[in-house]
Amino acid sequence: MDKLRVGIIGLGFIGTAKHLPGLAANADLCDVVAFCDLELDRAEQARETFGSADAYTTTEYQRLVDDPSIDVIHVCTWNISHAEITIAALEAGKHVMCEKPMAITGAEARAMLEASRRTGKKLTIGYQYRLRDDAQFLRAAVDKGELGEIYMAQAHAVRRRGVPIWGVFTDKSKQGGGPLIDLGTHALDLTLWYMGNHEVESVTGTVFHKLGDKPEGNMAGPWDPATYTVEDSAFGFVKMKNGATVYLEAAWALNVKNSREACVTLMGTDGGADIEMKGGDYQVTLNSVLGNQLVTTAPEAGAGYFGSGGKTVSGFEKMGTLEARQWLRAILDDTDPLVLAEQACVVTEVLDAIYRSAESGQPVYFD
Repeated sequence: MDKLRVGIIGLGFIGTAKHLPGLAANADLCDVVAFCDLELDRAEQARETFGSADAYTTTEYQRLVDDPSIDVIHVCTWNISHAEITIAALEAGKHVMCEKPMAITGAEARAMLEASRRTGKKLTIGYQYRLRDDAQFLRAAVDKGELGEIYMAQAHAVRRRGVPIWGVFTDKSKQGGGPLIDLGTHALDLTLWYMGNHEVESVTGTVFHKLGDKPEGNMAGPWDPATYTVEDSAFGFVKMKNGATVYLEAAWALNVKNSREACVTLMGTDGGADIEMKGGDYQVTLNSVLGNQLVTTAPEAGAGYFGSGGKTVSGFEKMGTLEARQWLRAILDDTDPLVLAEQACVVTEVLDAIYRSAESGQPVYFD
């Protein structure tokens, strides 16, 4: 097979700003042949910009699922429909890239994973932040053993006032939750990936609905409190089966001085690491002991390690291009994609457990 035929379902921001530019940048590997959205005009506009000569549009995702000429489907819809569409596509013989979060419950995520295993079709989830330059730098340091055993970590996904007022982000019926499922999912994925540990023993969570009626100062402008049905912040304590622990914080609105989104703090036996946001971009530092002195090291500014953080759209597109290429190559070469469905499933299970623990007031124990 020389080129893959790709269909995309859901043409909101993530579909048109990340997935389609990423696929277009890899035109040597694929053609985008089908565009599906509940708003047909959005599908038509995307087809005109990114579609192949024979591309078509539709408002019915089942048409893409039933199309025998399509090899790959990208699912970029509301969170509530990720599992339904993904499972249908897998069972129809398609490989699936599903945007994060994998699903809104652990049970749905496990059903998606089982469908991938049963059908033999590849499934990956859109955790593109693994491909940031700073994230890759830290991954290399971890792989070299510079941190030793990472036994404590913090996953940061906090905005001071950054509630998204577009789309359906604040609608629990469509998204399944707020900042925990939207932002926390990225931070937790990065943290567990660095730790190399997806064996969870228990999760304890707290969820707050304190600032949903206080839209003042929001970066994107005010929202309508009457339509705000999700949490404004959530926190979780995760204990792994080997005794390691993870603290996760996620917020769209929280009275803190500094925002810290898709960032991590790692603490190991030989050293530690931090990814922070400075000047609108991501920066990584390593800390250790050398010559009986405390030492902090970082890549040199301008040395090519940064520039793909949250400051510019071009950085987002760069990650989308890299994400699409490794995914398409994994299909063509029959190798594993960067993000394994098994790993993404654990992330969703933990997020689900935080919500359930907060509701019951009790820890959630994993089998």
